[in-house]
Amino acid sequence: MTDWTARRPDDAAAAPEGAEAQPPKAEDAKEAQKIAELVETLARESAENKDKLLRALAEMENLRRRTERQVADARDYGIAAFARDVLAVADNMDRALQALDAELREKAEPGIKALLDGVEITERELLKVLEKHGVKKFEPSGQKFDPNFHQAMYEISDPTVPAGTIAQVVQAGYMIGERVLRPALVGIAKGGPKAAPAAEAADAPVDDNGSSQGPNGAA
Repeated sequence: MTDWTARRPDDAAAAPEGAEAQPPKAEDAKEAQKIAELVETLARESAENKDKLLRALAEMENLRRRTERQVADARDYGIAAFARDVLAVADNMDRALQALDAELREKAEPGIKALLDGVEITERELLKVLEKHGVKKFEPSGQKFDPNFHQAMYEISDPTVPAGTIAQVVQAGYMIGERVLRPALVGIAKGGPKAAPAAEAADAPVDDNGSSQGPNGAA
């Protein structure tokens, strides 16, 4: 009898029962390589973006701090030029008061005394207003000379005090905040024993030009 169950020629190439068709291995390798390259690119871009973000945040923080310092400096030292000009008025008032000694003032007529009293009151009020805005007067008589705060005008022979001591104040100095608004004009003693070196302060004030200041001479 004829075997009608015989397999057709096309069936010879059919996959065995239960077996799944497998894609070529070369295609799998290419796809995996593409995925790995994509992951590497995304990771690199993520790291670059993170670095840019951190840099931007750091720049913003630095800008904020600089702005705060500038605002504080403008608040504390913005009137420096104006205050320096006002000091001339204070100096003239002081010279007017120093022109007459105590004896002459006692013998002066009542009108003159009233005028001098008015000048004294005006000078005190002026100094109070300056101090309200951070400007303070200092007279460093008896202190050790410090070029950061004092300007030497001449020397005075005085063996009773250590050499380098301020023996006379020609013109008072002024501070604005922690900076020197105007150094004091002084006469320095010479001829006495050498003064012991003073230890410098860790945090020294700064003058208007931004240079470091020593510990002596502050009001």
